[in-house]
Amino acid sequence: MIRFFRFIALIEGITTIGLFLIAMPLKYFWHNPVLVPPLGMAHGVAFIAYIAVMLVTLPMRGFGIVGWLRTALAALIPFGTFVNDPYLHRRQLAHAQAKAARLQAG
Repeated sequence: MIRFFRFIALIEGITTIGLFLIAMPLKYFWHNPVLVPPLGMAHGVAFIAYIAVMLVTLPMRGFGIVGWLRTALAALIPFGTFVNDPYLHRRQLAHAQAKAARLQAG
């Protein structure tokens, strides 16, 4: 489940880049807002998906309050999902190792 959440976070981050580095400069420097609506909608959908999957994934994987805050803030700070990804990757690996240990033990 963390792998899927990381994928959604990547999509959210990519849509942020699309808005900030392509659509907004196109709108404000070249007065051509054609990409703002589709990229804005894609980013909005990705953001809602990020929050929804976060609300499902984090309780299932035992994230503490710091993990919750860090992951929630990553969605609000531009490019925060990229900064937060190594943390999520470590959590994903730890969960996989714990699962493998449980399978070996029992």
